[in-house]
Amino acid sequence: MPYDQQYPHESELPTAGVQLNHTAVYASDRYRSAEFLAVILGLKVAAPFGPFLPVDLGNGVTLDYYEKRDEPIQSQHYAFLVRDEQLDGVITRLEALGVTYYADPSHTEPGRINTLFGGRGAYFDDPDGHNMEVMTRPYARP
Repeated sequence: MPYDQQYPHESELPTAGVQLNHTAVYASDRYRSAEFLAVILGLKVAAPFGPFLPVDLGNGVTLDYYEKRDEPIQSQHYAFLVRDEQLDGVITRLEALGVTYYADPSHTEPGRINTLFGGRGAYFDDPDGHNMEVMTRPYARP
């Protein structure tokens, strides 16, 4: 049934209170990728849930790592809002693991952080090339 026929009245549209609950993150090795992110962000990997390995972000959202070995992983972008004091720990853990971080999403400013929107942030790749971002202030939207 077409969407406009499914919800013929605007008041019936399912928009109020919508929140992201989880998203699947493709990985060539779900354990390696989930552990990598958990270590960098200071989180824990939860017990497997079917084919998924969840990383709980603490705000009701999980990244559910899903192993995909039969085709290349398409790089995606994931951004994480962290407290200002947490960013220093993230940078320290990236450096300890020898992971290069960048001030920009194009990865042209290695070993630097940015100061966008009055906060601080950095970008880094996960083991499958997903472009991860940590930031201390959300983007100012018009």
